Amino acid sequence: MKTVRIGDLGEIRTGSTPSKKTPDYYGDYALWIKPTDINPEEKYTTVVEEMFSEKAARECRTRMIPARSVCVPCIGTVGSKLTMTPCDCFVNQSINAIIPNENYDNDYVYYLLLNFLPNLRSLNKGTASGREYVAKSAFITTEIKVHSDIRVQRRIGEILSAYDDMIDNCKKQIALLEEAAQRLYREWFVYMRFPGHENTPIGENGLPVGWVKSTLKEFSDIVMGQSPASEFYNNESIGLPIHQGVSSYGRLFVEDDTFTSKWTTVAEPNSILFSVRAPVGRINITNNKIAIGRGLSALNQKEGHQMFLYLFLRNKFFKDNVIGNGTIYSSINRKELESVEVIIPSEELISNFEIIVSSYLENIKVLSKVELASNELKKSLLPRLISGQINIEA
Repeated sequence: MKTVRIGDLGEIRTGSTPSKKTPDYYGDYALWIKPTDINPEEKYTTVVEEMFSEKAARECRTRMIPARSVCVPCIGTVGSKLTMTPCDCFVNQSINAIIPNENYDNDYVYYLLLNFLPNLRSLNKGTASGREYVAKSAFITTEIKVHSDIRVQRRIGEILSAYDDMIDNCKKQIALLEEAAQRLYREWFVYMRFPGHENTPIGENGLPVGWVKSTLKEFSDIVMGQSPASEFYNNESIGLPIHQGVSSYGRLFVEDDTFTSKWTTVAEPNSILFSVRAPVGRINITNNKIAIGRGLSALNQKEGHQMFLYLFLRNKFFKDNVIGNGTIYSSINRKELESVEVIIPSEELISNFEIIVSSYLENIKVLSKVELASNELKKSLLPRLISGQINIEA
């Protein structure tokens, strides 16, 4: 291995932001990445808040960033995220993009900088406004140890990329299963196009015969969280995992990181966690028994129809703090939550629905475990491969 400067890895190109006073600089022609668009859990950034118009792309062509370049935010966000460009695109002025030269493999440079990322914080000089800031000159001249043999670089890139590909594939499959479940819920219970709907008469309550209006209190068991004293918290897995809000939410299943040796309220495995403080209405599912604090409630459908309840809540609280009727909540108490109206289909229909979507959930659980295991293995291998602790044959 040898020591080089980051600037030796390739050309360092900084992005720009066209004037907001010229609206036609923005459109849907070219990807334009800002630090806030970058998800630290994903290798590539493909979804962005704003895009360049063809005019902006043409005028900023000298700042275009080639596909598979490595982009590192150095203003506002330092040492916590980076991304690889999925295509030829543009970045804003907060990002330094490394365009690897012929001596360095693109994937290797990405993982090299990913492993080095925490060290960037030591270069943070800040600004008068308090924003994190690493000067481009400091970034370019920072020294870093690298494998000099590009064949070794490529092998390291291939190994780590395989894990990222597995993680990405799991995420895509999970997203498809989630979307399938939501589509089926809306088709049957929102648009009323359930099996046999053509021959189902409408009752006096204005609903298909066999359907009734009820409340969340009647439909499910609700536990409101209570927070134990912080003196009982620990990171040594003593007691039960404790969750107090959405900070420990995963994409679908809550992620345990803090424990408590004393608790008052618990959520059983497969309970639906519903946030009752801003942001109100975010939902996760428990994999195991946990303690819950006052920012959460736990719901279980009385007859075990958990996926129907989960999808009902997802549809009802269609975005943070807003319920389906347009009511906006900064927080929601037990009485308000219990009084939420639920339209309950016939037992036969809801049971058939539960059978279908429960299989989706089981597949999601398996994929989530594979994703988690792949991510943990990648994190374990990353520093050892980059440092040369694990010897890779050229």
